[in-house]
Amino acid sequence: AELYKKKGLDPMKIIGVSTLDVVRANKFAGEILGKNPNYINIPVVGGHAGTTILPLFSQDKVAKLIPADKIPDLDKHVQDAGTDVVNAKDGKGSATLSMAYAGARFGRSVLAGLSGRRRVECAYCKSEITDLPYFAQKVVLGEGGITKVLPLGELNEHETKRLEEAKTQLKSEIDTGLKYAEENSLA
Repeated sequence: AELYKKKGLDPMKIIGVSTLDVVRANKFAGEILGKNPNYINIPVVGGHAGTTILPLFSQDKVAKLIPADKIPDLDKHVQDAGTDVVNAKDGKGSATLSMAYAGARFGRSVLAGLSGRRRVECAYCKSEITDLPYFAQKVVLGEGGITKVLPLGELNEHETKRLEEAKTQLKSEIDTGLKYAEENSLA
């Protein structure tokens, strides 16, 4: 996005797809509660690697019923899901089917938005909802792409603590990207 900005292009046209984390959080919450994950929609904010992945279980009407003592392990399960799949495949592959599903879901939402049917998804993009310049967050996809970045909403105690952990890790990653963008440009 920073390289786009240097060219005079709109950095909000660069969207990081974090839907895979949302799909995983929905699936795992559904398994715990015995509910269909298609009717669960847990926002996952922050980033898309390890501790930067922050599922906001308290913001979904179904997932908020998960007992508080189960949340830390479930949170970690969402963070580690990609690594768990690679390990299960003995290093010979990754979560290709779930990535395809998440990509299709996000693509459907983008296309719906572009055709005038607004959709809300989580996406990694330029941000002003925290003190970080980039963040995975809830966005409204509309005819112009991202038409609105939604606020984080209310966080419970666990999520508030984890947000600070995620931001610490993300800051380092973002700083690396900003340095790269400073030293390079689009062809």
